[in-house]
Amino acid sequence: MERLICSILEESISIKREFIKKNMANIISLSKKIAKAFSKNNKLLLCGNGGSAADAQHIAAEFVNRFIIERTPLPAIALTTDTSIITSIANDYSFEHVFSKQIKAIGRSGDVMLAISTSGNSENVIQAVKTAKDMGIYTAGLTGGDGGKLARIVDIPIIVGSNSVPRIQECHIMTGHIICQLVDHILFEKE
Repeated sequence: MERLICSILEESISIKREFIKKNMANIISLSKKIAKAFSKNNKLLLCGNGGSAADAQHIAAEFVNRFIIERTPLPAIALTTDTSIITSIANDYSFEHVFSKQIKAIGRSGDVMLAISTSGNSENVIQAVKTAKDMGIYTAGLTGGDGGKLARIVDIPIIVGSNSVPRIQECHIMTGHIICQLVDHILFEKE
């Protein structure tokens, strides 16, 4: 068991190290874009399915409450949290539109959208990005493998070069934490 744990740890570290090396510039760029949106009274919209929905909620909570430093709340909304909205859209239209209809309702030009999908092929996430782009909302995608469809349509793709869902998800939440810390630094800890 100890050997298995050490093997998992080494694999995780290796994938994270390679991921950061390949994506550092995009992570910094996205963090600056989010900070700029917040400074202009715009918001961050996040979406994903399953574990990615949980990541969207987690990241939104870090912005709205606080991450590490004490600071004013920042406007981030996870589109995965209102079960009445999600189920009514899925029932009346289709599950493919559970995020895009919410973006039409509350999104505006100048906002930033962070779409999270381990495969990059979740149709409701793809529809959300298309809607956001049509509305002048800057889009970013956290994905894995080859990036899927998501990486080809967002303004800034952040891709974990692995097909292991657990390792992809570990990199995604690490990235969310890095972005939170960078945004806090840009907005509240100016050098």
